[in-house]
Amino acid sequence: MAAGGTLFTFAMTALGAAAVFFFRRQISESTNRLCFGFAGGVMSAAAVFSLIIPAVEQARLFGGVPWLTAAGGFMAGAGMMILLDVWIAHRQAQLNDDVRRRTMLFAAVTLHNIPEGMAVGLAFAMAAGAPGAALAAAAAMALGIGIQNIPEGAAIALPLRQGGFSRWRSFAIGAVSGAVEPVFGVLAALAISLAQPVMPWLMAFSAGAMLWVVFSEMLPESGVQRDGALAAAMGYVIMMALDIALG
Repeated sequence: MAAGGTLFTFAMTALGAAAVFFFRRQISESTNRLCFGFAGGVMSAAAVFSLIIPAVEQARLFGGVPWLTAAGGFMAGAGMMILLDVWIAHRQAQLNDDVRRRTMLFAAVTLHNIPEGMAVGLAFAMAAGAPGAALAAAAAMALGIGIQNIPEGAAIALPLRQGGFSRWRSFAIGAVSGAVEPVFGVLAALAISLAQPVMPWLMAFSAGAMLWVVFSEMLPESGVQRDGALAAAMGYVIMMALDIALG
């Protein structure tokens, strides 16, 4: 059940990445800003509503210190992305800023998908042998995360496409960002007693990684002009509404 639920969420990420098949290879600078703005808005809302708020709630549930979990995990995630940025710059100095930015974007969203996959896997594991209501709740969680993954898949693939990647390559990279969900979902289901206590920290860690990329790369790229800022706001509103409506 955990494998089935997380394979569904992975498929929804791939569905979002398929948006690249509607774009030409050559994309204007305005469309570039719109892509980065939308991606930044989606990632910002996902970090807050899918990761930080649930991390605080789960930390409180497991008897942790909510503010310490949120702040500590956040700073660790942001710190990891800073180190990754430095490593990329040192090892691959020939890469231009666009390639480096897209690498950071892919890494951040992929990290964000790990705790989401674990959450779905844990929900199905805890529902095994339980009343039908628990299984229905796990299925509803998988459905909600899957729908949320559609704009996330697009947020990865569209900037790659506008950077000159082929449609199929952009689609494949966007889809692969969600492939970690079934892997970690099944692992969490198999090791439920070990996975539950660390979930709040993993969520806060992923939020820090995502928001560092948004603050340092996405918003500076898109917010120079008003259309980029508007795209960021629209991406945030869409993702926020999905998170609140689907729980």
